[in-house]
Amino acid sequence: MQSWSHAGTARPQDRKTAGPKDRKTAGPKDRKTAGPKDRKTAGPKDRKTARLQDRTTFMSFPFFFLLLPFVFYLNKMKPSIPKGTRDFSPEEMMKRDSIFETIKKVFRYYGYQPIETPAMENLSTLLGKYGEEGDKLLFRILNSGDFLSGLSDEQLLGREVNKLSLSMCERGLRYDLTVPFARYVVQHRDDIVFPFKRYQIQPVWRADRPQKGRYREFTQCDADVIGSDSLLNEYELIRIIDDIFRDLGIAIVIKINNRKILSGIAEIIGESGRITDITVAIDKLEKIGIDAVNEELKDKGVSSEAIGRLQPILKLKGSTEEKLSELETTLSASEAGLKGIEEMRKLFSYIASTPLTAMNELDLTLARGLNYYTGAIIEVKARDASIGSICGGGRYDNLTGVFGLEGVSGVGVSFGADRIYDVMTQLNLFSASDVVQTKVMIVNFGEYEAGYALKIRSSLIENGISAEVYPDAAKLKKQMSYADSRRIPYIILAGDEEIKGSMVTLKTMSTGEQKLMSVDEVVDLLLKV
Repeated sequence: MQSWSHAGTARPQDRKTAGPKDRKTAGPKDRKTAGPKDRKTAGPKDRKTARLQDRTTFMSFPFFFLLLPFVFYLNKMKPSIPKGTRDFSPEEMMKRDSIFETIKKVFRYYGYQPIETPAMENLSTLLGKYGEEGDKLLFRILNSGDFLSGLSDEQLLGREVNKLSLSMCERGLRYDLTVPFARYVVQHRDDIVFPFKRYQIQPVWRADRPQKGRYREFTQCDADVIGSDSLLNEYELIRIIDDIFRDLGIAIVIKINNRKILSGIAEIIGESGRITDITVAIDKLEKIGIDAVNEELKDKGVSSEAIGRLQPILKLKGSTEEKLSELETTLSASEAGLKGIEEMRKLFSYIASTPLTAMNELDLTLARGLNYYTGAIIEVKARDASIGSICGGGRYDNLTGVFGLEGVSGVGVSFGADRIYDVMTQLNLFSASDVVQTKVMIVNFGEYEAGYALKIRSSLIENGISAEVYPDAAKLKKQMSYADSRRIPYIILAGDEEIKGSMVTLKTMSTGEQKLMSVDEVVDLLLKV
């Protein structure tokens, strides 16, 4: 039999019969179970041991179960999800799917092929690709097992978070889809035909502070072309942006800039070595204002003289051509800057040849702080909703080089599906058809009628009409209420009379109109509506 008490602890019945004299003469081992009076004479070490033993003994007694209701109460926590993440109801998912289908359709029209990559990547793949601020937003995954085994006490006490995380974490959740795509291209280069046009629709994760329109988990819809330097690729992606948002019904403005122009600006103001600091700060201009940007530049070590030279460039107004002409004079001593101006002129000439539905403009304050952009930079904002960028991207010439494949240029854009969803919800752009999944429900009158109903459903589905049979022979009112709650537009009733004549009664839920029809007639009607 298994012992009831802990090792070295006297049984309760033994302690009840043991006299004071016996307890006082007990050995060190027995004294652990001695009463309070006897422990007064015990040494400090013995008293500490006794207190610990009392707790252990207490937990072993049946009256510990008096605490169980309280324990169960604590465990009965309200279900929740992490901040910055969301659940989606069936209705929300149908609306989201309508966005994804619209985006996929346009991607395919332009010849892009789908791929997927893992949710987690090696940290070595992710680190250093997004700048210092981006690296801070990476979700890092602790190594399995004893992740502290390789660390010394000195390292742990030093509390150097970045170094510790590198020792404890070898993997991280992907921050975007572009860097994993570059890794994919290098890893599968022997199987890829260049130029390679791919699209990818998957979730990404960023350890950002959640706020309106900013989530820690969100879905990106990316389209990239890799293996071609042609500016026709940038133009094609801008056409894709225009087509997708036109089909979604969102009025947008497409902002375009060039990283080479930004490099030229940094060169002209005498701060070439601080191009990253300058672009990161400029990228916040619309959000925090010019004064805060100037203060951040000053904090980063940019000289007051350089900041002063930067101001007229940031405040440059006029048409695209007027801005480019002014820049051409300002950046005349910068080879990189002039190259960027040349690229912008060519890209805007393509746009002018076949005008877009969307507004478009050259925005010299557009910097997009990601370190891997080297040419054109693109950002899209909704004109009728204040929610930040809903699409963005640019040219990257060196990204595959860090994975061992030099000289391969790429360009891509990313659609923020979650922000697009929020904009469409805010502007009431979803149609009723976006949330209707089942077109017709067949009422279940009983086991005999259900057999006929299943044959009707098969005929409907074979003709591409979504249909379902109510699973239980419940009261008609309950079945109709279910159909109404599900927003199912049509109901089929097939009782004894309908079965005898190989007919059905079709009810239109919106009007209440009922009509006796053959199954073929129902199919013809539902295919037209």
